[in-house]
Amino acid sequence: MSVRLWSPSHEKQMNSNLADFMKSIGVGYSEQNLDYDELWRYSVQNCERFWDETWKYCKIVGDKGEKVLKPETDLKNTRFFPDSKLNYAENLISKSGSTPAIIFHGENGLVREVSWNGLREKVAKVRNFLIEEGIEEGDVVGGIVTNSPEAVIAMLAATSLGAIWSSCSPDFGVNGILDRFEQINPKIIFGVEGYYYNGKWFETGSKCRKVASEITSTKKLVMIPYDGATFVGKSDWEEHEFWQKIMAVQGSDEIGFKRVNFNSPLFIMFSSGTTGKPKCIVHSVGGTLLQHRKEHCFHCDIRENDRMLFFTTCGWMMWNWLVSALAAKATIVLYDGSPVHPTVERMGEIIHESKITQFGASAKYFDGCLKANFVPSEKYDFNSLRSVFSTGSPLSGEAFDYIYSHWKKDVCLSSIAGGTDIIGCFVGGSPISPVYRGQCQKRLLGMDVRVFDENGKSLKNLPGELVCASPHPTIPLYFMNDEDGQRFENAYFSKFKGVWHHGDWVQLTDEGGMIFHGRSDATLNPGGVRIGTSEIYRPVEQLGEIAESLVIARDIGGDVELVLFVRLQEGISLDDQLVTAIKNQIRNNASPRHVPRKVIQVSDLPRTRSGKLVEIAVRDVIHGKVVKNMEAIANPEALMQFRDMKELA
Repeated sequence: MSVRLWSPSHEKQMNSNLADFMKSIGVGYSEQNLDYDELWRYSVQNCERFWDETWKYCKIVGDKGEKVLKPETDLKNTRFFPDSKLNYAENLISKSGSTPAIIFHGENGLVREVSWNGLREKVAKVRNFLIEEGIEEGDVVGGIVTNSPEAVIAMLAATSLGAIWSSCSPDFGVNGILDRFEQINPKIIFGVEGYYYNGKWFETGSKCRKVASEITSTKKLVMIPYDGATFVGKSDWEEHEFWQKIMAVQGSDEIGFKRVNFNSPLFIMFSSGTTGKPKCIVHSVGGTLLQHRKEHCFHCDIRENDRMLFFTTCGWMMWNWLVSALAAKATIVLYDGSPVHPTVERMGEIIHESKITQFGASAKYFDGCLKANFVPSEKYDFNSLRSVFSTGSPLSGEAFDYIYSHWKKDVCLSSIAGGTDIIGCFVGGSPISPVYRGQCQKRLLGMDVRVFDENGKSLKNLPGELVCASPHPTIPLYFMNDEDGQRFENAYFSKFKGVWHHGDWVQLTDEGGMIFHGRSDATLNPGGVRIGTSEIYRPVEQLGEIAESLVIARDIGGDVELVLFVRLQEGISLDDQLVTAIKNQIRNNASPRHVPRKVIQVSDLPRTRSGKLVEIAVRDVIHGKVVKNMEAIANPEALMQFRDMKELA
């Protein structure tokens, strides 16, 4: 039975952007009731009108052109607004004034603000520098950058010229960055001298210089100091510039914007790369902007002067998603460092101090707060907070309960899901709809998201594959270095003809929400019964002794056996009593089929740099296979403990 945790008041519903949009187009709206599901059906059945009305309501700056859709027989080749001209940066910095566009919090306590006027001035300076260096439409500019105002400024300067931006987090190793940047040939790279994490300073200037010197296309490296002003360190590479020198140049602060086609490239995103070199996924200018405006305006209810903080790095698509909130004339709040340093209270302090209206982080972050018994409602004023977002992995039912009991009772908790592949979401929030425990609220507007069985038949209340049957503007343009398009085809369109296959194992509910059971390529299949990994993680991680867990299916004979690896809280060891408790917890809260054959304690669990557990890599190591790209794993030493593990003998 579904448990309703929150419902918006009638006043909140009617004051939302979504209600105003519904009224403006005359769908799903009455003074007494708002019907999200009616609007969703309309949006997927009237694709052209919905996206046309979205462009107009969200006040996209640019020439829309006459045609909304250039349909093709093949979904992946459908193009939106083929005659339009627009510029991403122009839409993000259309506001002026002395109020903050960006507020930055560093782990070391540094706080900086950049006003809207200051943002335009700094973007103009970097833009002029890029012009002097010959950067033009279609050129690639790269960033090895922290989540700082300078990263945003460099990206906006590049995209104002119609150039393409791509960034990596500076915690990647040299080979990990080269695996990405050698494929995309950046002409200019912006790098950082270092960053703080868990109270330690990590020098990265030498890493950035090494990368820039290895890439033949790179003409110049621009080094950015951590605080945006004070330079530390020296360069031993001649082809470099310093951020301060660019900022010191006097000249016109006027910005010209190169308007390009809606379907021109804007961002190059990278897949995690745990099965080989990362795929270079190219997203369009208009598709990214329109999708983000739709999500922010309708699903997140972001308004002018709101303040949104999403904890992310510049190597995760949530950074691009966060920065796009500038187009709503909202303030973006950036945090760089560990979100729990010096204590788990750090994000609570910032929400309180900066009067955050929308806060987001990974599901693992909220699980960690729960485990640490962090109760921000006892100490901090969250009156400004209207929405909480969670993504990266399924948010447990216990985490839903925790946020409503210990964060804020009257808040829209939106578990959102999509990914790098679409630089946005398939499912997520609805400010006019209830929140049910363990569910993503709704399928997003304009996205005909369904659940298929193996034969392509639609399912409800049964787990299956997440697919999208409608065209949408953030279907990637293409993969780089994929001349015949076969890698692109295989990634999304080979399993079910004519629809996007996303690779998530999900369940559509009676409430119109969605429950995520894990990645379908990590789905377990003991005795021929498919089990989502999160069905095991949820009950296991309710136990106080368990910090986190990872389960794989190990081949044995003609079947598989489930093996559960657990990282325990500090000072606790796995004994027979705890193993029994774990198995009973799974049996009682899932089923006997979910109970693992073995439970093994490990010191750490390997994860990608965006915090996702790498179940497939663990499975490969246990079966003696080579993990092709260790650089994609944030803590590769954790993976090594699974090789020749004596407990599996």
